[in-house]
Amino acid sequence: MARKGCSQRQACRFFALSRATCRYRPRSPHPARERADQAVVALSLEHPELGADKIAAMARRQGHRLGNRHVRELRRDECLTVPPRKPKQQRRGESTGRHPQKASYRGHVWTWDFIHDWTMKGGAFRVLSVVDEHTRELLALHVDRNIGSGKVREVMEELVARHGAPGHIRSDNGPEFVARSLQDWLAAARIKTLYIEPGSPWQNGFVESFHDKFRAECLARELFYTLGEARVVIGDWRRKYNRVRPHRSLGMQTPEEFAVKSAQGTPPGRAAELGAPTSWETHSRGNLLHPASPRRKRKLEQQGYRT
Repeated sequence: MARKGCSQRQACRFFALSRATCRYRPRSPHPARERADQAVVALSLEHPELGADKIAAMARRQGHRLGNRHVRELRRDECLTVPPRKPKQQRRGESTGRHPQKASYRGHVWTWDFIHDWTMKGGAFRVLSVVDEHTRELLALHVDRNIGSGKVREVMEELVARHGAPGHIRSDNGPEFVARSLQDWLAAARIKTLYIEPGSPWQNGFVESFHDKFRAECLARELFYTLGEARVVIGDWRRKYNRVRPHRSLGMQTPEEFAVKSAQGTPPGRAAELGAPTSWETHSRGNLLHPASPRRKRKLEQQGYRT
């Protein structure tokens, strides 16, 4: 139509097309947005097991400005979405929801349990996991063919020497955890044991939730040919879990970041071991409490603070 001398206005009128649409020229994306999108793709390829929200938090930590919705759409366009997990079958019936001792500060309550896997050359191996319930720090992932009560004690001795003794440790009633030699050692170290009721794994929910993530993000994605390879891969994943992976319940902080902040609220009973301030007026999140409040003072005494 241009060769026949038809103007743009007449052509748009003939085709019932808006002139704004005809004149539209797509703008090139902003360089900062391009860099942010490239960072999202790179992080998604490096951490294929993480969802969009955690990838967005990691990208923002690198200095990029973007929202979770944009990250989800970009990952969908790039075919980088994480396949949804099969939902677990819900346990029917009522639950007591009993939680004997809730962790209030770093080093207050640790929890430990076993998880199993296999190597490609045959043979099962066990992983002893130890988690701080308050900071979600993964303190240990000990991998071996057989782990008895003696090895459990050795792992605990090493952790106590490195992090200090916890106030309590929660576990099921497995033979490795109820052995008399281990109980005597824990009593000598002034570590109180919290045994859940038999057949009640939900009472040890922190370590059960961690094992679900550990299975989905590491064990189910890797093939271990030897036990040594399993130790290396699982050790690398543990460091990434503590230092890189954001945790939703910690406000998208890593466990190590949250542990540094929560150390300010450790009560005086564990201050010497964990390097925390000794004033009972400091709350577990670092907020100061008024010393003249009897109600708060009684509450702190119940939680283990000296007043």
